Amino acid sequence: METARPPFVDEHRIMVDAPTERVWPVLASEFGGSSGRLFEVYARFIGAKPLRSGGEPLAEGSTLPGFAVVEAVPGRSVRLVGRHLYSRYELTFDLTERPGGTLVRARTYASFPGPLGRVYRLLVIESGAHRALMVRRMAAVRKRAE
Repeated sequence: METARPPFVDEHRIMVDAPTERVWPVLASEFGGSSGRLFEVYARFIGAKPLRSGGEPLAEGSTLPGFAVVEAVPGRSVRLVGRHLYSRYELTFDLTERPGGTLVRARTYASFPGPLGRVYRLLVIESGAHRALMVRRMAAVRKRAE
């Protein structure tokens, strides 16, 4: 049984001067590939579930530290969900073919229960750290796909 989607946090959009068939594999390597040793240590420290990477990047049923791919339509959309000690969250990506390229839209949803969850939200969301990370990674998708 699936739980309700957490509350909306933010949305990021970029226009990429490339067709979706070129953008999707870049998105998969940027957001669905190996996240690096430092992030794996961080994921373990905060009790992230799932903890390890497995499967084809952004393919339904695959995992990466802190996220499981629960829905995927290759070339069009993907839904990642996860949780840790301080939050339950979801990240979705939608690719839409537009004249001149592909619109990539990323939406974040998250809940932060309890006092420690509120502190974590302050540190990650309210500080601007999440936004800065998303802007940087979305820009990397654009640069690599173009």
